[in-house]
Amino acid sequence: MPRWKPGAVDRLQTAALELFDEQGFERTTVAEIVQRAGLTQRTFFNHFADKREVLFGLSSELQREIIGEIAAADAALPPLEVVMRALGAVADKLLEHRRAVVAHRYAVIAANPELLERELGKNAALTDAIAAALTERGGDADTAYLAASVAMLAEQVAFRAWTRPGETRSLRDLLQDALHAVRTTVDAAGRPLSA
Repeated sequence: MPRWKPGAVDRLQTAALELFDEQGFERTTVAEIVQRAGLTQRTFFNHFADKREVLFGLSSELQREIIGEIAAADAALPPLEVVMRALGAVADKLLEHRRAVVAHRYAVIAANPELLERELGKNAALTDAIAAALTERGGDADTAYLAASVAMLAEQVAFRAWTRPGETRSLRDLLQDALHAVRTTVDAAGRPLSA
């Protein structure tokens, strides 16, 4: 086996996702993943702490990029717009070209309650990090948390649509659609009920 081959992370993720589909997450071993990828266990552990991190390894990078976009945003923008712009920019940069792999990853996670719980925990941690970044920009803590929560809700709706088979719109476009739906829902909720 050659000492170095390009694209190790992508190859490990692809091999892992294939195996998770074929035999389930629990029954798949790191040894099987590296064999399928044509790499070594040492290479695997250079990139991932364990097989779960094959699915969640991108989370830290996403969070860093989102927080960086928030920090660099125009100070005059309202908090929700800052977060939505950050999510759109990071979607374009890190996710759009990986759509098939990300959709496959999402399907594996959705089928496994333990992984789904971890995904929800990662989303909650990202919401907190976004709120903290907004507060550091000088915003009110409650407003920051509300903006972060609304943005993450819109992101989850957009992400579900983006990962559906046959969906061709970009995640950025779906984020805007989801935010519009949130605003429409909130506006409708504020009206008095008809008699």
